[in-house]
Amino acid sequence: MEISDYVRILRARWIVIALTTVVAAAASLVFSLVSTPVYEACTRLYVSTGSSSSSVTEVYQGNLASQQRVASYTQLLGGEAVAARTVDALGLSLTPAQLASKVRTTSSPDTVLIDTCVSDANAVTARDLANGIGTTFVDFVDDLETPPGGGAALAQVSVVEPAQVPAAPISPKTTRNLALGIAVGLLLGIALAVIRDRLDNTVKDRETLAGLSDSPVVGVVPFDKTIKEENALSFAESSSGTAESFRELRTNLQFLEVDSPPRVLVVTSAVPGEGKTTTAVNLALVLAEAGHRVVLVEGDLRRPRVSKYLGLVGSVGLSTVLSGQADVDDVLQPTKFPGVDVLASGPLPPNPSELLGSEASRTVMATLRSRFDYVVVDAPPLLPVTDASVITAHADGALVVARHGHTKREEITRALGNLAQVGAPVLGVILTMTPNKGRKDYEYRHYYETDTSAPRQEAALRPQAPAAVPEPPRTEPAPPPRSEPGPRFRRGTAVPPRTT
Repeated sequence: MEISDYVRILRARWIVIALTTVVAAAASLVFSLVSTPVYEACTRLYVSTGSSSSSVTEVYQGNLASQQRVASYTQLLGGEAVAARTVDALGLSLTPAQLASKVRTTSSPDTVLIDTCVSDANAVTARDLANGIGTTFVDFVDDLETPPGGGAALAQVSVVEPAQVPAAPISPKTTRNLALGIAVGLLLGIALAVIRDRLDNTVKDRETLAGLSDSPVVGVVPFDKTIKEENALSFAESSSGTAESFRELRTNLQFLEVDSPPRVLVVTSAVPGEGKTTTAVNLALVLAEAGHRVVLVEGDLRRPRVSKYLGLVGSVGLSTVLSGQADVDDVLQPTKFPGVDVLASGPLPPNPSELLGSEASRTVMATLRSRFDYVVVDAPPLLPVTDASVITAHADGALVVARHGHTKREEITRALGNLAQVGAPVLGVILTMTPNKGRKDYEYRHYYETDTSAPRQEAALRPQAPAAVPEPPRTEPAPPPRSEPGPRFRRGTAVPPRTT
């Protein structure tokens, strides 16, 4: 992994890191608040030899002998022998081992000083224990250093600084614990974020999606709250990043095959909830924005959503035509968006796969191809059912939608494999609901906005746009003349039964 990978993980998983840090900091704070305060009182002892000579050599040798004893005395102070004498002298209810566990002794190199500290939950008790051990040790050394035959002790210990009642506890240290908790939580959060990212097998970037498919990534649609709530963008009034992503998708589709671009498009996904219906709806709208006549087919005969998103009637539509109960012209519904008609799903049949794979379905697709510039079919997901695979066989190809951070890699692979098994072409894959770059998108758009600080008079100096060149007539044969069809379907009217 490179540094850029770690930066991407930190940006994508910052919630995990922040939550772990907060939990660790809160835990350390609670631990500090519920912990019993511990006080420590210290007494200082001085070690000296019994020599009274004034000779420099003897004084030096005496000091050297005292320093040599300091290390041994430090060990004895923390032992159970001195603790037992102190327990007896003070009449304590503690055992020698318990008292010894409360004692901490230290000595500085090249000195004859020993610091003896005792910790306890009570500050006064800590002082009394420290002073008791100091007094006991003075007698202990006197007995230890006195020769067996009697006489002056070879070394002496005296208390030079008695213990005082400590003013503040030595633990818990709330500030230190809080800082330590934050540091540990931050490190743990980063570790969890990296581990989770390594174990995450969902599609999160177009490079991964392109590597899973032999087809190109024809579109990347950012997450947009507006499109999540309204489902259909008004491209005539919108210049958002989402609208521009659909315009880029439209351009990419036109360049898939320059001489003969695909016109009958099936929009599907691996599993539900990937945004395929929203993608199909807005793809139809963005194609109509370019001046094309588009029909949007609600090909999901199990869980139709197009008619609901566009506020149309879904009780009569594709299934009605496929079952021979109506003609296409009878059930096509215009929308409020210019250039876009909708063929709703109709009543939900018990055999959607058979209907969509029938010859009648092929005839309907051919009819719509001859009357519209583009046919966009919203098909069911590929993995739960086979509907999308069979209907793609009647189209120019499929656009497979994958949702950022939701669609798993093996799901995309299996979905594309299902299309390959039936020989259905895949035009490309689309990554939806990607994190919005926000600031960068705004800067790019802002760069190309009109400079409002420029004088308005400059507009008159701009050259006039040349007259539009008429488009050459199309060479493909015109559709056969239609006899006077029955009235087109209107909301709230029923389709009369066909007579034979």
